[in-house]
Amino acid sequence: MKKLFNVQWLTVLFLAMILAGCGTSVDTKNKDALQDTQQTEQTNYKVTDDRGVEIEFKEVPKTVVSLQPSNTEILFALGVGDKIVGATEYDTYPEEAQKIERVSDSVNFNSERIIALKPDVVIAYTIGDKDAMKSLEDAGIKVFVIKSAATFDDVYGDIEQIAAVMGVADKGNEVNEEIKAKLADVKTKVKEVKAPKNVYLEVSPKPDIYTAGSGTFQQEILDAANVKNIFSDLSSWAQVSEEDVIVKNPDVILTTVSYTEDPIGEILARDGWNTVTAVQNKAVQTLDTDISNRPGPRIGEAVELVAKAVYPELFK
Repeated sequence: MKKLFNVQWLTVLFLAMILAGCGTSVDTKNKDALQDTQQTEQTNYKVTDDRGVEIEFKEVPKTVVSLQPSNTEILFALGVGDKIVGATEYDTYPEEAQKIERVSDSVNFNSERIIALKPDVVIAYTIGDKDAMKSLEDAGIKVFVIKSAATFDDVYGDIEQIAAVMGVADKGNEVNEEIKAKLADVKTKVKEVKAPKNVYLEVSPKPDIYTAGSGTFQQEILDAANVKNIFSDLSSWAQVSEEDVIVKNPDVILTTVSYTEDPIGEILARDGWNTVTAVQNKAVQTLDTDISNRPGPRIGEAVELVAKAVYPELFK
C-alpha cells in the first residue's frame, strides 16, 4: 500500500475514585469535578500526509474543508461528512454534499473564504505548485495533503489516512473491507470469461480524443472487470487519433463523457467508424462519470459498471 501513516498517541491520564467500603458514596461535587477534568483532557496524535509532512492534532477535527470530490466521498463514507464546511463545485455525492458551501472548482480555491471558515483541517490535494497551500498554512490552518490515487491500494491508503485524521480508524478499516468485498463479488462473476472483450475507453471526445492507458486508475478498473484495454500499451492519459481506434477495432466502446448532448450518438455517427465492431453492434455505452472517474469508496461500483456494460449476461 502506498501510504503509511503514523499515529502517535501520547499518554492519557485516567483519574479514578476509589470507594472506601460498603455503603460509601462519592460526593456529588467531587464527581462533577472528575467529569469536568476528564472532558478537558486531550489526546495528541500525528498523521503523515502525502508530502511526508507530519501533522499534529491536539483533538479530532470538528470542521473540515475538502478540496477534492473523492475525499469528500471518503469523509461521508467514514460517517463524518457532517463536519465538512467547505467543498468543491463538483461534490455531488452523496446528496448531502450538494448543500455544502462551495469554496473551490477542484483546481482553484478561495483561500480568503476558507480562512474565514476557520476549519480545523483542510483535506487538500497535490498539485504542481508546491506553495499552493502556503496561504492557508500561513493563516494557521492545518493542511493535510492527499495525492490523487492511481491504484486501488492508493484508495485504501487514502481512506486509512483520512480515517486517522478524523479519529475513526476502525471505520476506515470497515469501509476498505466493504470495498474489497464488492470487488470480490464482481470478480467472481467475470472470472469465467475466457476471452476478454477488447474495450476502448474514451474520456475526451472529438476533436481531441483522449483515453486511459496503463498506470492509470481506470486501467485497474478495466483489469478488475476482466476486459482488455485496447490502449494498455500507452502510458497514462493519452491522446489518440480516430484512425488509431479504427485500427484497434474494439468490441465495446465505453465513454465517461457527460458534458456533450449525445455522446453515444456522436460516436456512432463518426465518419469511418462504421467498420468498427462496437459501432456495427451498437455496443457503445456511457459510464457514470463520477463513479468511474473518482478514486474513492465507490470503486467497487465502478468495476461493476464496466463489467455490466461489457458482460451484461453475467448480471441477469
